[in-house]
Amino acid sequence: MNPRMMAGISVTVALLAGMASATGAATRVAAQSDWSIFVEDKPKQCWVVSAPKDTVNTKDGRKVAVRRGDIFMFVSFWPDSKQLGEVSFMGGYPFADGSTVSLTVGDAKFELFTDGEMAWAASPDDDRRIATAMKRGSEAVIEGRSSRGTATKDTFSLMGFTAAYDDAMKRCDS
Repeated sequence: MNPRMMAGISVTVALLAGMASATGAATRVAAQSDWSIFVEDKPKQCWVVSAPKDTVNTKDGRKVAVRRGDIFMFVSFWPDSKQLGEVSFMGGYPFADGSTVSLTVGDAKFELFTDGEMAWAASPDDDRRIATAMKRGSEAVIEGRSSRGTATKDTFSLMGFTAAYDDAMKRCDS
């Protein structure tokens, strides 16, 4: 497993632990419209996170009701490992083996690689391009395919993203 995946999994675990318990290590420190800012101190980690405003699931071209776990989009800052602004997505289901996830912000389109229920941008350069597009856009649409063949389309509001991103980056500036 590469370091980008390890970091993303760690953020997910820390976030869920923080959400599950008020005494968890991860602390929600602020919110900017549709985005929340979390900070963990040991090791120092910051991230912004949002849940989708709309979710559509289809199979064979028809809308279907499916059970999915938590669905979140993250941008994470890991100052100790020099990973700043890492984009990731938790789909709430295992992605189809070898599949990718498409991320669209306005006219900009990106591809994320998948592993289990997580998807990441392929490189820090891609992370920067995605964050720039998100700062300029009004919504992000993520489309994926589950291991059971269900197509998913999750739409995230980008209201408050720029302020949340800048806040988290400042908190984890080392």
